Amino acid sequence: MTAVAAYRRILKNPGAALFSATGLVARLPISMAGLGIVLLVESSTGSYGVAGAVSAAYMVANALLAIVQGRLLDALGQGRVLATASVVFGIAMVVLVTSVEAGWPIGATYAAAAFAGGSLPQIGSCVRTRWSYVLEAPADKQTAYALEAVADETVFIIGPILVTLLATTVDPVAGLAVAIVAGVSGSLAFAAQRATEPPPHRHDHSTGARPPMPWRTVAPLAVGSAALGVLFGAAEVTTVAFADEQGNEAYAGGLLAVWALGSLVAGFVTGAVAWKRGPAVRVRWGAFAMACAMAPLYFVDTVWLMGVVLLAGGLAIAPTLVATMSLTERVVPGSRLTEGMAIMQTGLVAGVAPGATISGFVVDHQGASAAYLVSLGAGVVAALAAQLLPRGD
Repeated sequence: MTAVAAYRRILKNPGAALFSATGLVARLPISMAGLGIVLLVESSTGSYGVAGAVSAAYMVANALLAIVQGRLLDALGQGRVLATASVVFGIAMVVLVTSVEAGWPIGATYAAAAFAGGSLPQIGSCVRTRWSYVLEAPADKQTAYALEAVADETVFIIGPILVTLLATTVDPVAGLAVAIVAGVSGSLAFAAQRATEPPPHRHDHSTGARPPMPWRTVAPLAVGSAALGVLFGAAEVTTVAFADEQGNEAYAGGLLAVWALGSLVAGFVTGAVAWKRGPAVRVRWGAFAMACAMAPLYFVDTVWLMGVVLLAGGLAIAPTLVATMSLTERVVPGSRLTEGMAIMQTGLVAGVAPGATISGFVVDHQGASAAYLVSLGAGVVAALAAQLLPRGD
């Protein structure tokens, strides 16, 4: 079966193409909001330090409350929770922009950023949970998770370019405005699609205790996801610094796009392959491949060679993340699946900021090449965590 046929088969399910498409639009704030906040606050205050701190408040709140939202999504249903979260997110973002533009006390800006980050709709987890509900065959679910991995890469390629272009050529508010409209309208449109919505799994005294989370598998996956988040955050900052050191700072975006392109291509192919080995085996090999892909970066000293190495390294990203979500879907009880997906997404997001911070410190003191060792170290941690997965999964 060709790759196109595999994707066509899953998208023929009633409502599938629509919820996947609206989920793609609703995810744009993931790659736009943090950067948009930095650009807006810096243009108003002239301080990258303040801008970074406000963005950090947004990211930390998102990481802390994503799992809570995942639990609510499982218990109350996607429609109710996403509709509420999207409205709160939109209002908080408008307050954030207003506080910056009107010169309100900085505390108000921090509070609005925290509310916005904490209420950001967990669309990525919801889309994957919805695919698990509408599809039955494991091979079809694998294809669906690969499709969403491609969607994620698309978001992370388009989002930063779009928000930067709008903020620098139109107005600093413009980039965030697009992120707000996309996030709120996309989430509401997604939430309105009740025919494909998984049923809520409310638990009380009459239904008994919630089924236990299989932490023996989930914990290593979460650690591995967080380590990969560190790897991504460190590699992004270091690549920008590397291009600057080479006197070609303008090429930084191209290098990162090539890295994402490798992942996008690999994700597309992954969805069409009938894997003979289970997802746990693929997570182990994928994490190992991610670590190996980071090893040569320390020795690269030209921009064109860096592009080649990053393209090759990107090939390991999507297959590893797809296998992670496939294993999560396999072992987590259906009534807690959105929560389980949110744990993995939170791990990835939570690791980005520390990775960027640590690599930035190394760049300042040892240069870009040495900073790639931060990504290598994170890859090694992810590979070691993967080895702790139960062999039967």
